[in-house]
Amino acid sequence: MFVVTTAVQGRRAGCLVGFASQCSIQPPRFLVGLSKRNYTYRIARDADHLAVHVVSRQHAELARLFGGQTGDTCDKFARCSWHVGTQNMPILDDAAAWFVGKILTRVDTGDHVGHLLEPVAGQAPAALGQLVTLTDVADLDPGHDA
Repeated sequence: MFVVTTAVQGRRAGCLVGFASQCSIQPPRFLVGLSKRNYTYRIARDADHLAVHVVSRQHAELARLFGGQTGDTCDKFARCSWHVGTQNMPILDDAAAWFVGKILTRVDTGDHVGHLLEPVAGQAPAALGQLVTLTDVADLDPGHDA
């Protein structure tokens, strides 16, 4: 599971994402799927970059915040620690690792839109430990239906 954040014209958004994967080694590429019903998707339509975060089980409440609330009714960033990073993307301070990716293209895949990213900056420790998985958040009522 990943938390994806973005910002455009002073509007911030972020959500928990299960559809995401590295999709090329050379050149480095990563694909993130955002649900068309999601507030984050609506903000990301105008974005040039996305920030992709992995979350440790120690900070599972961060994944639960971004997966269980919607930006339509809640300022998730007021409920967590974050800072402005590369390309003015919101970076979650409690993420185990993160990267910012430039959106190269968008692909309609059905109820989600794939965002093909070229990583431009990031931070990761030498070892990550236990990360949040689908099992850890399977009981969540999502902010929006997928």
